[in-house]
Order: sequence, then C-alpha cells, then structure tokens
Amino acid sequence: MTAVEQLVPPSIFGLTFLLFIGLFFFIRASTKDRTETALYVTALSDVALLEKLQEYFANRAYRVKVVDPESGQIALEGNVGASVFLAVFLGGLAAVGLLCLALVIVISAPQLGYWPYALLGLSPLAAWFYWRGANRLEQVSFCVLPSDETTQAADQAVETRLKVTAHRDELATLVAHLPLKQQRETE
Repeated sequence: MTAVEQLVPPSIFGLTFLLFIGLFFFIRASTKDRTETALYVTALSDVALLEKLQEYFANRAYRVKVVDPESGQIALEGNVGASVFLAVFLGGLAAVGLLCLALVIVISAPQLGYWPYALLGLSPLAAWFYWRGANRLEQVSFCVLPSDETTQAADQAVETRLKVTAHRDELATLVAHLPLKQQRETE
C-alpha cells in the first residue's frame, strides 16, 4: 500500500465528518426563530384594514394578547404546529447522513465490523428535535401607523401604513391574503 492509498480513508472520513457537522447545524437551524419586522402600505382605510386583519388572524387561530391604546400596538399569540413533512424530511436526511458516516467508518476501519450501522438508530432524534422546537407559541404584533398626508399629492388617495412583527413565513402569508405592498422602513 502506497502512502497516498493510506491517506485516502482518513481524508474521506474527515470530509464526511465535516458534511455531517453541516447536517447537524442544518437540523438545529430548523427551529431557529425567524421573526422580522416589515412595513406595508395599502389603499384600504384604517378601519377596513383592521377588520381584515382581525378576520385573517382569527382564521389563523391567533388570539389577542395585549392591546396598547397609547401606541395602537396590538399583540397576538397563536400556537404554531410543526410540519409533518419537514419532520419526516429531516429524519430521512439524518438517516442518509448517518448511513454515509457509518459506511465510511466501516470502510475506513473494517476491524470494527458492522456496528457503525447502529448509528442509524439516532436518525429519529432529528425529527423529534424539530418537532419539539417547532411546536411553540408564536407572537405577532402590528400597529396601523398614522398616514403621512404631507407627502401625498392632492389627487392621490391616502395610503394606510401597517407595521408588523412576525415570523417571516407568517408575513409572506399575510401579504398573499391581504392587499399589502411592502415598503422600506425610513425610520
């Protein structure tokens, strides 16, 4: 066996181990909080917008937690469930990663036998970790901002501005269901 052939198993193991570390952080990031704040404008009046928001969030099983009359801020809370598809996907991804790691260990160290394939038994932990972290209470807060009528031309309708703080997936769903246009924050 040449010197190059002796280096191949450890280098393959090293690369596989680095990929496995990446998989670990990918699974860990699946439960990361992705709360964002966005500013929207709409042609709806303040009252019509609040009615549509109330209907939208009621359909999404959110309930009012706090209403601050001074700032006009409304905070909602709702239980967000985990995705069955994502739990199965992450479990399968973990199984493939652990299978690859076990295969490299078996090839690199044949004296260990086939016991490294027992690592596959750890793959359901990825789905469990995601399921435990993704089932949580989600917070949404919004306020209708006073329209800046000085910048509006006389012939234009006054636009209502809405500031929302929520999970980025919730923001995307909100925009899909209501006539909102995202605006860059200048504050």
